[in-house]
Amino acid sequence: MPKVKIGVFDSGVGALSVIQAIQKELPELKTIYKDDKTHVPYGTRTIQEIHGFVRPIFQEFIDEDCRVIVVACNTVTTNLIPQLRQEFAVPMVGMEPAIKPAAKATKSKVIAVCATPRTLSSQRYGWLKKEYAQDIKVLEPDCSDWALMIENNRVEHDRVAKTIEDVISQDADQIVLGCTHYHWIEALIKEVANGRAEVIQPTRPVIIQLKRVLQQLS
Repeated sequence: MPKVKIGVFDSGVGALSVIQAIQKELPELKTIYKDDKTHVPYGTRTIQEIHGFVRPIFQEFIDEDCRVIVVACNTVTTNLIPQLRQEFAVPMVGMEPAIKPAAKATKSKVIAVCATPRTLSSQRYGWLKKEYAQDIKVLEPDCSDWALMIENNRVEHDRVAKTIEDVISQDADQIVLGCTHYHWIEALIKEVANGRAEVIQPTRPVIIQLKRVLQQLS
């Protein structure tokens, strides 16, 4: 019996951490991974540009008989997933900043969201804050060059550490990783936080949602 195919997309290397988690938990799936190294990073591009980049890639997933597409890119999910769902008749599992669990877990009532400028300016992100973090102070440090640093394997540890120290000094006790690229420096961020703040990223909820969607297909 052939394996069920799913597509996983991210602009660059970010989604590889998500794929590893999916393959560990759901080894019966055949995972097809596509990225867009030509145009990475997406976080500072216009929505129209990003849509033009991803549309042919998503069509490739359809042409290759993927039953589900995991959009392992916060920028694409928060800005374009409603439109992409209309354009392609295939279930999509998105990845977006984990505002809800961070707001629920914070004791200081201050959280930090590390994300791209395009994610932070999206309507979806604004809705997440309004819906789940009304009485929470949300810090949004400038992480605009992190994805490129990670993509080029030139992580400037001191700059990342300074950003994390800054949000912790402002009482953030939850740090949300709102870009899949940042999963690759999660260990560094946790080391800097040193128990003073919890680091949250959404791979686990994505796998849970993927399982739900696959059950509905079977």
